Amino acid sequence: MIKYSLVCDKDHAFESWFPDSESFDQLARRGLVACPECDSTRVGKALMAPAVVGGRKKVEAAVAAESPPANVALVDERQRRLRELAKELRQEIMTKTDDVGRRFPEEARAIHAGEAPLRSIRGQATPDEARALLEEGVGVLPIPPAPDDFN
Repeated sequence: MIKYSLVCDKDHAFESWFPDSESFDQLARRGLVACPECDSTRVGKALMAPAVVGGRKKVEAAVAAESPPANVALVDERQRRLRELAKELRQEIMTKTDDVGRRFPEEARAIHAGEAPLRSIRGQATPDEARALLEEGVGVLPIPPAPDDFN
């Protein structure tokens, strides 16, 4: 793990941990490193003074002091709250809808046409099926992925 001092294009300074220097470069190029203060993704490495420590025990102590906890998540409080809200929304959807599986397009059309009882449903549809439902005026939305699905 490596800790970088970073600065955004609005001169906000902050620090973050990365598995290695290449990870930072890749994430920054993709716009996935953001300033926690202003959300700018124009972030670069700030000048850092190297830590010069004499003796093996001092080096080991400095490394131990700088090492993050083993299971640290690289998300800030706002991202943590958004993940929690997405999780709550997903749970609410799962609790209050009937799962109709692959029959979703047919069930949604039947409910829309008044041929089936009005109820909230969820299920699977291909992108083409979802697009066709929308074009027919059937209101459909994707269920947000669970935050843990990305880990």
